[in-house]
Amino acid sequence: MARYIFITGGVVSSLGKGLMAASLAALLQARGYRVRIRKFDPYLNVDPGTMSPYQHGEVYVTDDGAETDLDLGHYERFTGVASRQSDNVTSGRIYKTIIERERRGDYLGATVQVIPHVTDAIKAFARADTVDENGEDLDFVLCEIGGTVGDIESLPFIEAIRQLKNELGRGQSISIHVTLVPYIAAAGELKTKPTQHSVREIAALGVSPDVLVCRCEHPLPASDRAKIALFCNVPPSAVIPALDASSIYAVPLQYHAEGLDSEVLRAFGIEPEGAPNLSRWTEIVDRLTNPEGEVTIGVVGKYVGLQDAYKSLNEALVHGGIANKVKVHIRWIDAELFEGDESEIAQQLEPCHAILVPGAFGERGAAGKIAAVRFARERRVPYFGICFGMQMACVEGARDLAGIADASSTEFGPTSEPVVGLITEWMGRDGLEKREASGDLGGTMRLGAYQAKLAGNSVVASIYGSEDISERHRHRYEVNTAYKEALEQGGLVFSGMSPDGTLPEIVERPDHPWFVGVQFHPELKSKPFDPHPLFASFVEAAVKQSRLV
Repeated sequence: MARYIFITGGVVSSLGKGLMAASLAALLQARGYRVRIRKFDPYLNVDPGTMSPYQHGEVYVTDDGAETDLDLGHYERFTGVASRQSDNVTSGRIYKTIIERERRGDYLGATVQVIPHVTDAIKAFARADTVDENGEDLDFVLCEIGGTVGDIESLPFIEAIRQLKNELGRGQSISIHVTLVPYIAAAGELKTKPTQHSVREIAALGVSPDVLVCRCEHPLPASDRAKIALFCNVPPSAVIPALDASSIYAVPLQYHAEGLDSEVLRAFGIEPEGAPNLSRWTEIVDRLTNPEGEVTIGVVGKYVGLQDAYKSLNEALVHGGIANKVKVHIRWIDAELFEGDESEIAQQLEPCHAILVPGAFGERGAAGKIAAVRFARERRVPYFGICFGMQMACVEGARDLAGIADASSTEFGPTSEPVVGLITEWMGRDGLEKREASGDLGGTMRLGAYQAKLAGNSVVASIYGSEDISERHRHRYEVNTAYKEALEQGGLVFSGMSPDGTLPEIVERPDHPWFVGVQFHPELKSKPFDPHPLFASFVEAAVKQSRLV
């Protein structure tokens, strides 16, 4: 039977609960345990799929087609365990499910209430799907509660935890509370009172923390740890300091040094045996700390004001650097800068050893991205186009090399030359799927893992080392195969297609040092200990470019 670890946050948001959960799971894995992490989000959106990246950061997509919270990306990157639809739930999804059941009459005329109906649904979500990919029972399920204790939205989740701890029985669950211990510069000291109040608040709701993780800017003295332990009813060893790390991939080592994994096991009555095998994390940190070179990669996007909008992309580029033992400097460039003076393009992109255009939605910034594609092609700078970046590479190729001056995307409005168009039907995992242009936005894209067939003599086939791949998608528009012949005459080769040959998956320019566009999102599958081959190859090309300039 799986043991449960419930993770809550107090005082303020953005304390790094997701990173803590991912790091703890990695440490338990390193001790030989089977783990899974899931996220409870209190907001009323059914999922983050329709939310602006500025509101919520990136949308992380799972193999089975779920649009989820970006923390699931951390979970996968730290554990290598593929996330599922069942690993992320929102208040909106829970309420939607309950209301649909009520409308069907499933509750037999009963009054539907937060307790027991909402809390029962939360508990059912927490207890579902507790086997690994081999069908074996998990040892630990880590459940992170989004938001901050005291938020009205999170109350049903805290109540569900209280009930679930009782139902699971003694020794089958613990609670970890992540808090802030602020440093008051004028007083020259750390203050423990916010942590005391936060613990008192969650304890008043019936959930008493077993372990406290205290985020702080300065080392937490033993006297302050003892004070927190005394007022919060935990042993001093269960007060774990969490200072900022040099890299997020140093966090598991840092938490282990502070005794987090040992304390969690002791809270379950399990005496830790020996030390965990942390060699993979030691190697990763060593490569990050002692690079043998450095490169600069320009990312031309439309959400560059908030880097969380490109969280997985940022990390995948770091992973590419790890694979090549180099430090990757990312130059975030607003695509709209390129829609005016031509000299601005050269000024911004000439210092870059490679250029990447990521996914996006809408026309804003599209002209700037097309200009970035043109610069990379003409200057022979390595180029990587992802999703929208591939589509703009095709539009640029059509306009500048295939003689189709009016080439555009129907996403930008009516066009006589729809090189990119709305996908209305495709073969999904469960058969033919259809969409209407006027339909709902949420959950209606081509989502999740799909197979692709690569041309045997292509650049990408040599990078993957295979002609059959599976990658995750999140898009509503596709490159129009009616323009395939014209684009290929312009040198843009369609080197990857869906197995039935109807949907373009990858384009490349064989006569270019490195020019690849992909319709999917390879960044979603990259990990520090297993960098995605496309990112490893792209950074390698950037390293070669750096030696030419």
